[in-house]
Amino acid sequence: MQHMQKITYAFFLLILIVVVGTIGYHFFEGWSLAESFYATIVTLGTVGYGDFYPVSIQGRFFAVFLIIFGVGAMAYTFALAMEYFLEGRLKQFFGRGKLERQLKKMNNHYIICGFGKMGRLICAELTGEEVDFVVIESDPSVVQEIDDARYLYVRGSAMEDKILMEAGVDRARGIVCALPTDAHNLYAILTAKELNPDLFVLSRAEDEASERRLKKVGADKVMSPYKEGAMRMALAIVKPDILDFIEITTQRQSLELRMEEVTVCGQSELIGKTLAESGLRHRYGIIVVAVKKDSGKMIFNPDAAYLIETKDKLIALGEERNLSLFSTVCVV
Repeated sequence: MQHMQKITYAFFLLILIVVVGTIGYHFFEGWSLAESFYATIVTLGTVGYGDFYPVSIQGRFFAVFLIIFGVGAMAYTFALAMEYFLEGRLKQFFGRGKLERQLKKMNNHYIICGFGKMGRLICAELTGEEVDFVVIESDPSVVQEIDDARYLYVRGSAMEDKILMEAGVDRARGIVCALPTDAHNLYAILTAKELNPDLFVLSRAEDEASERRLKKVGADKVMSPYKEGAMRMALAIVKPDILDFIEITTQRQSLELRMEEVTVCGQSELIGKTLAESGLRHRYGIIVVAVKKDSGKMIFNPDAAYLIETKDKLIALGEERNLSLFSTVCVV
């Protein structure tokens, strides 16, 4: 941006010098404005005076002044312009090639559709959690922000097959539809599900009617920012301590206590053991507050006799270092 401002100022200075040169030759030599303009350009271009040239002392001194300041200004302006455009082209050429190679390597990642207020926050959180993702955005000015943030991205509409394929929708784990309108999110979900029926889909919704429609076309989870925000605000009034507990266990910045979901892999030593036999409390210092079965069924506060099975998702509560240690041996 600063480079572009320098070019703008340089061009204004160059135009000012051309105007001053034209008026100066007209005044000192008595040439017409057209002839004076031509003589000014010839002077700045350093191509010499082949047809007519200043004859008066005043005109010649003025020509010297114009050559000293004008030629330097012209050379500086064009040098800045060439540097900007050449550097931009090269950066775009090589940068895009690198970006395409990175996109082709992406696998089991998430696709974020839209880089608005929600999209920015989602990307920031996923970056903190070291989760791979690709952003799809069509607005050129917003794309520049994504590039500055060093996120992987595809420029275009998330409702187009080609753009989704460039983002690796066929290899993705899930897609987050955070586009400005429910209609756009709905169409993006239809397109994505057509290309990858097994894709997990999370979408935002403006109202309950849209929420039903989005789920009907394939969204696995639909969230309303207004509804979720209102619920948390109400909770802050009527049950503030519960809200404090939720924030402590879900915020990435909290190192005291966190809540995580850990999927039990097929080779885990926990399979076939009860929660009591697993020794999770003593070995890792964590508490299992819920279990989500592969079928989707949720078991809250499982008792000590619960038998752990493959692909169980254990919703565990504990310190971050203990959860990280537990995840290394059980997460898929």
